[in-house]
Amino acid sequence: MQTDADFADLIAEGAAAPVEGWAFDWLSGRATEERPPWGYARLVAARMAHADAALDVDTGGGEVLAEVPRPPRLLVATEGWPPNVAVARRTLRPLGATVVAVTPDAPLPFRDASFDLVVSRHPVRTDWPETARVLRPGGTFLSQQIGAGTVRELSEAVLGPLPAPTRRHADQAVAAARDAGLTVVDLREATLRTVFHDIAAVVWFLRKVVWTVPGFTVDRFRRELYALHLRIRAEGAFVAHARRFLIEARHP
Repeated sequence: MQTDADFADLIAEGAAAPVEGWAFDWLSGRATEERPPWGYARLVAARMAHADAALDVDTGGGEVLAEVPRPPRLLVATEGWPPNVAVARRTLRPLGATVVAVTPDAPLPFRDASFDLVVSRHPVRTDWPETARVLRPGGTFLSQQIGAGTVRELSEAVLGPLPAPTRRHADQAVAAARDAGLTVVDLREATLRTVFHDIAAVVWFLRKVVWTVPGFTVDRFRRELYALHLRIRAEGAFVAHARRFLIEARHP
């Protein structure tokens, strides 16, 4: 049986582990999440094989893009979090990709109609007019996005009851794409079981996925973390549900 000393050790471990990049390998053995059925990395690789110029928006540490076996002639990635920029440049150097540091919410620093393919996995925010602007006629935007109320159970375990989510609904993305002049050709949604086996995994996840509990720090939420630690100890795991949707849109 775990003790308060175990709690302190687990909290310290989750708080000290690095969170740069967008890989989740540190959670191996501590947490699991079902994968969406559509296979985003496989879809990206297939699109990249037929692209001439491609852009990956919010690349994180370049982890997904690095899996592309046949990169296009021109491959560019953007990233807005400075620690990730250096990681992405190292990761994507073998592909010959250029990683551009950007400012969140700023226009994309590219000319009109620069790319025939734009991809983005879990973007912080999709700027639909800018996406349409940099796409060539006939070009494609493919994105796996975080859905409304993702891992809401974890958010509420820390913050208490929350109002119904008003953002990140798939139908909102469809409407925004159409308003930007794009044609939506595919939309798929999935709810994915997410399981945390210890409180260190929870702490690390909340440090990395910062929108789950805005303003999260261990000191600020230590009481709530301890209650969740006791719940995990009693029940064996904490279960939440991630929500994702895949959207593909084309420039006429």
